[in-house]
Amino acid sequence: MKSKLRGIGVLTMVLLAVSPAGTQTPGPLSAERIAKLETTISSFMSQQNIPGMTVAVVMDNQIRFQRGYGMADVENFVPAKVLTVYRIASVSKALTAVAAMQLVEKGKLDLDAPIQKYVASFPTKTFPITTRQLLAHLSGIRNYRAGEAERTNRYATLTDALSIFKDDQLESEPGTRFNYTTFGYTLLGVTIEGASGMTFEDYLQKNIFAPAGMQHTYVDDLYAIIPNRAHGNTPRVFGQLDGNYRNPVLMDSSYKVPGGGLLSTAEDLARFAIAAQNGVLIKPETFAEMSRSQKTRDGRDTGYGFGWYLGGTGGFANDTEVVWHGGVQPGFTSDLVLLPKKRFGVVILTNLEAGGRLELGRLAKQVADVALQ
Repeated sequence: MKSKLRGIGVLTMVLLAVSPAGTQTPGPLSAERIAKLETTISSFMSQQNIPGMTVAVVMDNQIRFQRGYGMADVENFVPAKVLTVYRIASVSKALTAVAAMQLVEKGKLDLDAPIQKYVASFPTKTFPITTRQLLAHLSGIRNYRAGEAERTNRYATLTDALSIFKDDQLESEPGTRFNYTTFGYTLLGVTIEGASGMTFEDYLQKNIFAPAGMQHTYVDDLYAIIPNRAHGNTPRVFGQLDGNYRNPVLMDSSYKVPGGGLLSTAEDLARFAIAAQNGVLIKPETFAEMSRSQKTRDGRDTGYGFGWYLGGTGGFANDTEVVWHGGVQPGFTSDLVLLPKKRFGVVILTNLEAGGRLELGRLAKQVADVALQ
């Protein structure tokens, strides 16, 4: 059986390298440049044995290129396309951060007030926690323990999901240490609910998805019928990207919707990137604030702003102006990379769980080099 599965993987990879699917948005890219993008993306997929991928490129606040490649569902031989919907994992944090900053602009959310102002049920800790610290991963709230990232519990509300960690001690005094935490963004989501008077999902739909023109972005609900939903893949041997894949472990992401529980298309995330930077969702000065590295209390840069990593990633290792976020969870890896000063962005969504080993930042750099040449 193992060799048969490996054979299917190899066959799929051969097909992907030569078979882009979907349609391209008209734009100024020349036929020659489009052909180079096709070759670059297909070659990368073949090298990394990626079953399916969708890529979108933003230039001058417009989507100039988008294509699907390979298989969105290997088992049923369904091609990936422009409208394929993927788990975007921690890229969700960028959307949540913009939602929070909208409320700050409206005077409904105080970045420096104790979190209990908006979430009265959250226990008081030894030190106060603020929204600013949640946004920047400086709150001291813990991240996953062993096995917690693949929870199968179903939580009816985000407030219910706080039960996972709300009674635990802080790992550090808020403001003193960068500690990446998806749980912190669950609390941020409940904060948004308290400040807005709406459920987190309803707030996103009205204030992020609709104004940005995101028609195919959803909460990752295992029970919902989601048109064009991709099927994920996981290496049988951790870290080996050899085409010998299996179905991912089960996970119900209802506990972490704000920090890693959204589904989207490359096109929708490209629309989000445009709307976040051109004044549709937040003011340009607010985006600039979100794109500045936060500091610990003793003045150390964290390399993270509000919902964005800052500075080099992958092929952009020496580029201090890149703004980005990646994500990985069962079956999927994603990347959203922006070069604000060049008015450029690239979205890469895949149905292979591999995280940094997939080196999507390297592909993003290759795409940028071709598109901006």
